[in-house]
Amino acid sequence: MTALALPHHGISRLASGHKPCGTISLAMGISQYIKEIGRGARGARQLTRAQAGDLFGQVLDGTVTDLEIGGFCLAMRIKGETPDEMAGFLDATHARLARFRAGNQPLVVLPSYNGARKLPVLTPLLALLLAREGLPVLVHGTATESARVLASDVLAALGVAPRTGVAPIRSGEVAFAPTELLCAGLKRLLDVRRVVGLRNPAHSVVKLMEPAEGACVIVGSYTHPEYAQSMAATYALMGTTALLSRGLEGESVADPRRTAQVDGFVRGQRIELQSREPGTLDEVPGLPKEIDVESTAHYTRRVLAGELPLPEPIAQQVRHIVQLVRETERANAS
Repeated sequence: MTALALPHHGISRLASGHKPCGTISLAMGISQYIKEIGRGARGARQLTRAQAGDLFGQVLDGTVTDLEIGGFCLAMRIKGETPDEMAGFLDATHARLARFRAGNQPLVVLPSYNGARKLPVLTPLLALLLAREGLPVLVHGTATESARVLASDVLAALGVAPRTGVAPIRSGEVAFAPTELLCAGLKRLLDVRRVVGLRNPAHSVVKLMEPAEGACVIVGSYTHPEYAQSMAATYALMGTTALLSRGLEGESVADPRRTAQVDGFVRGQRIELQSREPGTLDEVPGLPKEIDVESTAHYTRRVLAGELPLPEPIAQQVRHIVQLVRETERANAS
């Protein structure tokens, strides 16, 4: 199927006041859904969770036309997803995901889809620090913009090659899974950005989904405050265990220059882990000015070896993730 779609805002608006569309029968194509969600920002109607799951499942399965995909993406950009709709999209995705197993420990999941634009991409550093704590770590992602340096390339330079199949992840191991290994339909939808240069619903789904067989901790990030509210509402609906904070240029890793607010979710229940502190550092000791793969990999090696200081915001993030893993283990044992 040829990749074609129209722009999308992510999960920014909750579409309050819109009436749910309760009369659509499932598995009858998506034109009926587009008619309901495509009435503009004020006239569009909400889909139920089941309807959203049916719609997104058909998109992922490739049973709809390019024109229908374009209509769906444009309608959702204008309307914005409700938490119920995003939960339905995730239900459809989870039903089609290849999932990784991590033995007796919760799997730490780091979505990586933005890459580096101004600062080095430090998601590989976070992943390797977590592995050093004895945790199994899965990084997943794909290129959604051509001009950015990707975490997958830095991981490869550090000796972590992309997985070509699904296999257990050991404690203390980092694995990288290309999105197409997890779900080919998601990769096709993400590739739309290369054609039109704009986002679509898959860009939100990949940051919220759980590609784990068993317990996991999702490390979520947002770029704008309204995303934090809608992501939190989705975590609550899905019963997700996650860490949520403002990331570095959209990546999961903390910005090394500032102390951001960090919230945790244990089976959807929110706990405050860290308050935001004002101020931004002008310079981070040792952080390279260049953002290329080799400079970033060299910096990562030196921090791991103790030759350069670990930025405190990232050290704090590691501690919070470890705390969530331990709380998840306790919750599972009770």
